[in-house]
Amino acid sequence: MTRLRIIVVALLLATVFAAASGAASPRELLPGVTYERIAQRTLQGPLVLHVVRAPRPGGLYDLRPVLATDTIVGRETVTSMQKRLAGEATMVGVNADFFDLAVGRPSGILMRDTALIHPPTGGRSSVGITLDGRLDVQRVQFFATWRATGEAHPLDDLNQAPGPNEIALFSSSWGSVTPAVPGAVVAILFPLPLPAPGADLTAPVLELRQASAPVPIPPGGAVLVATGSAAAELQAEAPVGSEVAIQLILRPEWPEVVHAVGGGPVIVRDGKPVFRANEEFLQSQLGPRFPRTAVGQTADGRLLLVTVDGRSAESVGVTNWGLAQAMVRLGAVTAAAMDSGGSSTLAFDGVVLNTPSDRRGERPVADALMLAYTGVYAPPGEVVTSALRPLEVD
Repeated sequence: MTRLRIIVVALLLATVFAAASGAASPRELLPGVTYERIAQRTLQGPLVLHVVRAPRPGGLYDLRPVLATDTIVGRETVTSMQKRLAGEATMVGVNADFFDLAVGRPSGILMRDTALIHPPTGGRSSVGITLDGRLDVQRVQFFATWRATGEAHPLDDLNQAPGPNEIALFSSSWGSVTPAVPGAVVAILFPLPLPAPGADLTAPVLELRQASAPVPIPPGGAVLVATGSAAAELQAEAPVGSEVAIQLILRPEWPEVVHAVGGGPVIVRDGKPVFRANEEFLQSQLGPRFPRTAVGQTADGRLLLVTVDGRSAESVGVTNWGLAQAMVRLGAVTAAAMDSGGSSTLAFDGVVLNTPSDRRGERPVADALMLAYTGVYAPPGEVVTSALRPLEVD
């Protein structure tokens, strides 16, 4: 994307943020993709929602997760991801999963084109995208095994550092080298097929050794890193030249899902707002009026990408329950919340549409959920905001 193109889009979209409270005619960003800024006065104070509506994924439209810096460890802004991938598609998207602020590792699942990059958090919802463009929001469990010359053993982690007496598989999606693990035994596997759940993955052992320091991960391969009793099993049963068989298992199996990203909780199910999903979130995450992010789908398959501004005089934010109510009123029959607070970002073609609350501006995040358009795109014309019917949320 050229600097001029970014400036043009920014100037055209800036009129939205200067508009008065009230109601708007949706602005077309891409063919069939519209954006609205909804400014409201509520009993709790002013509220601003940003809503993108888009066609059901398919054809020229692909809804998919984007990994920051294209590695598990690292953070990147949503706009930076869009600029980095501008040669492939024009994108509109939101921040996605919760993550470790220190290293940028996502909390939950990340799957692209059926390749599992990071496992799910079983106690939280995952957002799956099926081959026919349907959102499938479920709690998904992860199990895995490895086997060489002996019996099958549990594979404890995928692209996460192993704990005591554990073994983990690191693919090139983690980064160029494994993390340092004191006293570990490593087995370098090459070549290894893409780690698709349910597939039988086999690879020869290229190298087996002790290594406390980081070990290079071969492109197209992977590294098993084991500690304690798991290290002893790996050293005894996976000599150089032997074949290692790996199985990655999701429950439910999600056979139709091609992409997935973590988030949660589920906030709309069967067209009704979900007050208490009983997922692994604290009340301090769900109860306060925060900036919020959500993704949803209407009965006819159209997508909703939504952020709510907060922590400012212009917008007080919403609770998780308020976000659920807002998504239902926008027409969602299925919806999930994503990471909130200072992470909440909605961006189009490298330009932020909402007002992030992080004091440093747009926050670098672990991953994003992007609608990628691969058709012909020209920067839009004037963006107009006018009066919307009231959208009351708690």
